[in-house]
Amino acid sequence: MVNHLVILEKPHLDAILSGRKTIESRFMRTKHTPFEQVSSGDKLFFKLSGGPVCATATAAAVKTFGNLSAMEIFRIKDQYNHDIVGNEVYWQKTMDCKFGLLVWLSDVRGIGPIETGKKDRRGWVVLTEKEHLSLLKMDGGKTR
Repeated sequence: MVNHLVILEKPHLDAILSGRKTIESRFMRTKHTPFEQVSSGDKLFFKLSGGPVCATATAAAVKTFGNLSAMEIFRIKDQYNHDIVGNEVYWQKTMDCKFGLLVWLSDVRGIGPIETGKKDRRGWVVLTEKEHLSLLKMDGGKTR
């Protein structure tokens, strides 16, 4: 199991917590985090952009896409948007992306708020023993 810090804007986090958004999606122009770094069973910590960690979830399933075309992105939108809850601006921004990731969420729970001190612009961080942002120390000082 790998732990991840996922940064979201408030409307997206609210949709996850309410159960309306059950798939977290990320599309990118080049292969970078989190592409091919998330697996079923991984733990996700959700952090508000510019704010604290407020929720956790488990990755129930993961699907990756490579070498995407605009037509394939339209198909993904048609098939999954009822669970992604992306608006038209979101989908317009993905049209030139070549890689995609869908993460089905389970066991969603509100927590915290927990401050991490994260200040950089990364939208997704794979947490490690070295870079855990205090999140992995919540279990009696033990990393997971």
